[in-house]
Amino acid sequence: MRSMILYPYPPELDGISIQGDMLYKGLLKDNQTTTRCDRGAVAEKELLYKTFKPDAVIGIGYWADAPRLIEHPLEYGVQPVPWFNADGWVANYHELLNSLPLMLTTSNWVKETYHRDGVRNKNIYAMPIGIDTAQMRPLPKNDPRVLKIREMLGIKPDEKMILTSGGDTTSKGFQEVLQALGKINEDFPNWKYIGKTWERNKPLYHYKKEMEIMKDLDLRKKVDFLDGALSREFMCYLINACDIYAAPSRIEGFGMIQVEAMACGKPVLSIDAMGMKDTIIHNETGFLAKVGEEVQLEEEWAYKWMGFDKKHKIQFDEPKTLAYRADIDELAEYLLKMLNDDELREKMGEKARVHTVKNFDYTITSKNISSLIEKKLGLEAREKEATVSVQEN
Repeated sequence: MRSMILYPYPPELDGISIQGDMLYKGLLKDNQTTTRCDRGAVAEKELLYKTFKPDAVIGIGYWADAPRLIEHPLEYGVQPVPWFNADGWVANYHELLNSLPLMLTTSNWVKETYHRDGVRNKNIYAMPIGIDTAQMRPLPKNDPRVLKIREMLGIKPDEKMILTSGGDTTSKGFQEVLQALGKINEDFPNWKYIGKTWERNKPLYHYKKEMEIMKDLDLRKKVDFLDGALSREFMCYLINACDIYAAPSRIEGFGMIQVEAMACGKPVLSIDAMGMKDTIIHNETGFLAKVGEEVQLEEEWAYKWMGFDKKHKIQFDEPKTLAYRADIDELAEYLLKMLNDDELREKMGEKARVHTVKNFDYTITSKNISSLIEKKLGLEAREKEATVSVQEN
């Protein structure tokens, strides 16, 4: 199979870039013929359609990227295979998405979201994002880089470090974890909570709420932030510096850093919903707190960048669940259990590492994706026919 992958290229440090880059590297490692291109590079895409002549164009993004990931290759007679995440609801391009012979989603929850919102294509398959388990790996607790990061963050040798990372922390469940820590602080006060963000104070209303929670619960001195872009190597050291990775996300199509934390041998605290139901094994590789609240909307704005002629409001026939909140009491229960039990964290971390290497390494994901594309697009039969023809001649 000759494949062309569309994603932010050259790759950045965001999840979509990593998703595309890991697929590209995995296909190369599997000796597949593949190339890559930025999603918006119109001239370069056209050149590759005509000269590289891919059998399939795998586009990384979500439904609003349909014009450049689906419509554009179709204009040149090339078959698109989108690999989509979700942002809560699917507003447009239903007819186009329903016409595809194959569409991939990053989790079963994302697939269910597309089905819920009218994309009833029977050829939607959930495929997890692959990660580099050789790069994201467990390190000894006495590794000098790990020790130095703990020192830089003000973590005392006898303190337990809890970590949450994201573009912003609130979307990853930071506020819920803060409230849970407030409940257990008297029972286990020897902890420090670190939030890794792209940019401090963004979005401002979330940051103000986090500050308010910390003030009300008298936790300000026990919480700190680390801001800015970090390399994958540094992320490995940072994750290894923590004792518990906590991310009961409010909306999550896959949960890449949760999986990377498991690859580093860390137990993960999350929510029993969305993409994490596909990746974290409750009571084995971490804990999944039950849903405490669903955020539902009866209407939402649709904008021109979504493919509409003008901005307008869409009324839903039934309220849509667009986000979740984890149950605070269960988060507190699981946090206290992990903080108190070093052996439990160690065993969970070991199981998490094995589980991740077995199921989410990028070489496995890329091989599964290429096999599925070849099968669904009939490329295996085409290749066999071509081989037979060459042999006969």
